[in-house]
Amino acid sequence: MTHELRIGLIGLDTSHAPAFVRAINQPDHPDHVPGGRITAAVIGGSPDIRVSAERIDGFAREIRHQYRVPVVDDVSALLPQVDAVLLTSVDGRVHRSQAEPVIDAGLPLFIDKPMAASLADVRTLFDRAAERGTPLFSSSSLRFYPGLVEAIADPALGAIVGCEAYSPCPLERHHPDLMWYGIHGVEMLFTVLGPDSHSLMRLKQQDSEATIGCWSNERIGIFRGIRRGYAGYGATLYAEHAIRTVQYGGESLFGPLLQQILNFFRTGASPVSRRETEAIFAFMEAADASTAAGGSRIQLG
Repeated sequence: MTHELRIGLIGLDTSHAPAFVRAINQPDHPDHVPGGRITAAVIGGSPDIRVSAERIDGFAREIRHQYRVPVVDDVSALLPQVDAVLLTSVDGRVHRSQAEPVIDAGLPLFIDKPMAASLADVRTLFDRAAERGTPLFSSSSLRFYPGLVEAIADPALGAIVGCEAYSPCPLERHHPDLMWYGIHGVEMLFTVLGPDSHSLMRLKQQDSEATIGCWSNERIGIFRGIRRGYAGYGATLYAEHAIRTVQYGGESLFGPLLQQILNFFRTGASPVSRRETEAIFAFMEAADASTAAGGSRIQLG
């Protein structure tokens, strides 16, 4: 019989925290993935981010009282009680300090989006994980949207020669613009085109924006961020034999994501390469650099 993993949860200031508890701990939940149980949690929180400060007490009560998950004082108290860790703090700035003790303990770690609030912190975390031999990965759930995965794999399309992805893109002053929420659409773009983006330019308006990137093999990828009007998630794939548009329909994506996470906790094999994650963060930071330079083209590398 396979051992049920004891999973720790850090950061109770996002809706993902109770959603993960429900899906992992309740066998009758539609997103349930067997093989683990969330057995302890750390509250965390960022008082200077409104969505964290306003929601954390409610989410913490729900997890502690409704789902009966014990809450411990800090990460050091959590580590001896678990086999793997989900880090779901909404604030990317705190991820490095919260993740480093987990990495040093050698426990497999999934960091919810954004992995950090800077490319430098992303690289530092990967370097530390490599030195300690600790499995580590981070991703938006949109990467594993079945409609997107199926379109990429469809041989009828032929080689994909370009892509335009879109998502909501509200801004948060403590994070580079695209890292707060635009990361969902950016992650879809990189899921389609891969990590080989070498330059970009960004057009930013108050209510919308577009970042146009150049990839290897003369491919162009566009991320459109939406701040007014209907703000869905989707992508158009331009390919040799057809054009395919994929639009997310609102169904839960926690099942596909948790399948990847639980398999990662078991095997230590990340479904997303370090190279691609770093390329995503380089792209998002360079978008801000392009804006600062009046929309000029910025080289990545």
